[in-house]
Amino acid sequence: MAGREDGVRQAGVSRADGSAWAEELLDHLRPTGRDVRRVVAWLADAVEGTAALQDDTGTLVSGTSVPMDDDLVAAVAAGRIASAAWEGQGRHLRLIRVEWPNRPSAGVLAVSRETPFDRRISDIVTHTVQVIELLLRAGETAAAGRRLAQATSDLRLAILQLLMVEDTVSARRVAAGLWPGLLDTDTACVHVVEGTAEDRDRLAEECVDATGERALVVLCPAVEEHVIVVTPGEAEARELRSLIGPRPHTFLGGSARQSLARTATAYGQAVSALAVAHFRPDKSAVYAERTHPERLIDPAALRGWTARLLQPLDTLPHHTRAELLATTRLGLEFTAVNAAKVLGVSRNTVRARMERVEALLRADFADLTARAVVHLALNTQVSLADAPAGTGTSDASPVSLCDLLSGPAMYTWAQDLLARLDRNTRDLRRTVRIWIAEGGNAERAAQTLGVHAQTVREHVRSAEPVLERQLLAGGTDLYEVVLAHLAVGDLDQPALPGAKSGLPDSLVHR
Repeated sequence: MAGREDGVRQAGVSRADGSAWAEELLDHLRPTGRDVRRVVAWLADAVEGTAALQDDTGTLVSGTSVPMDDDLVAAVAAGRIASAAWEGQGRHLRLIRVEWPNRPSAGVLAVSRETPFDRRISDIVTHTVQVIELLLRAGETAAAGRRLAQATSDLRLAILQLLMVEDTVSARRVAAGLWPGLLDTDTACVHVVEGTAEDRDRLAEECVDATGERALVVLCPAVEEHVIVVTPGEAEARELRSLIGPRPHTFLGGSARQSLARTATAYGQAVSALAVAHFRPDKSAVYAERTHPERLIDPAALRGWTARLLQPLDTLPHHTRAELLATTRLGLEFTAVNAAKVLGVSRNTVRARMERVEALLRADFADLTARAVVHLALNTQVSLADAPAGTGTSDASPVSLCDLLSGPAMYTWAQDLLARLDRNTRDLRRTVRIWIAEGGNAERAAQTLGVHAQTVREHVRSAEPVLERQLLAGGTDLYEVVLAHLAVGDLDQPALPGAKSGLPDSLVHR
């Protein structure tokens, strides 16, 4: 390689003691200067000639290739000779063996100049080879560290994805090899830590350190600012809360304690709590801190209604049913793209599974009221699955969705929640209601209201801190607001055959 390329300064050769080149060569070992290509460029400058480095396969790594005898190069690379030198066509050439880490053969450094190699130039070449070998070994160690870190990260994600589809047996088996005892628990909480995308890797490392590797720490595959942490014990949760305190722009949302098979539900709860954390001075929130509509409905009636609504899924094989339910829960919480990233499948797979559930339930997921009602049933199904067989379902009289939502506790909660919007002079309540009725589409809502679509978005966004719920992002927060509108009669109830009552199930699902 010709001298003085890539901004590499010319080697100092004028100092009386001839030591300037050694100082410059040592500079390449500093953390900010470790680049083999720059070292080769510096060498070409120092010898006032050219230098070329090729690896064990003969591929040029850096420098300018020069004509070389293939047999001689092979002999040096194989170690039969340590170095070679010859003169011809007005050039002096040196070949030196360069050990390549974790390779069966070695590389070769070729140095060419017009004048003979004196002792000083030979010393420069010899010491440069040593520096190159050090940098190659350091680079291989760093690369190996990165590969190990990536493999560990991928393994953590695989465990989380197994938990998301309720395959706890496989998740424990995968985790046992590297983190013995990590999932030796029946229940756990899921926390989502939100920071900046640029700082996420360091944040994840701090989460691992803070929990002493007693928690499953995963880089969220869907949201680049999120770190997902499955915490078996309360101590780990406390450590996470103490971690975010001094960090700016960092928030924490936690789920209620759930069985490991309900990790997907816990994840949705954690994301919902994270939205609340943005409005809290301590930047953290737990799902159980807020009153949710399903807690205000008669449990036996709710479970019976849920069982009837989801009955069409009962004919499916257990694994298929669990897969469809887990996918639909996440698909209702997030976009198909993000749900696919979390589950480790394609977005077309997510859409296909949700379309199958739509067909079985005869529901239209384009309707926000239908999504909210099915979401309510799926959340209830989690508690129904963990309850003793027949609890609250065999003797309870069939009730309709209207009956469920018209109880005094539910009605009072809904009125109180939506009344918060009445205090704003912009009539946020009307905008939110029309926006929901139009499927969350700002353009269609704007046409109905006779305003600009951006005005609709601004009104909905302004309603979020008032309600302490994220609306534009969709998911649990939005569905709770939808249920509140249904409870007070501000929205029409969705056409869900399984949600009706007064007819035998055989007729309802016929």
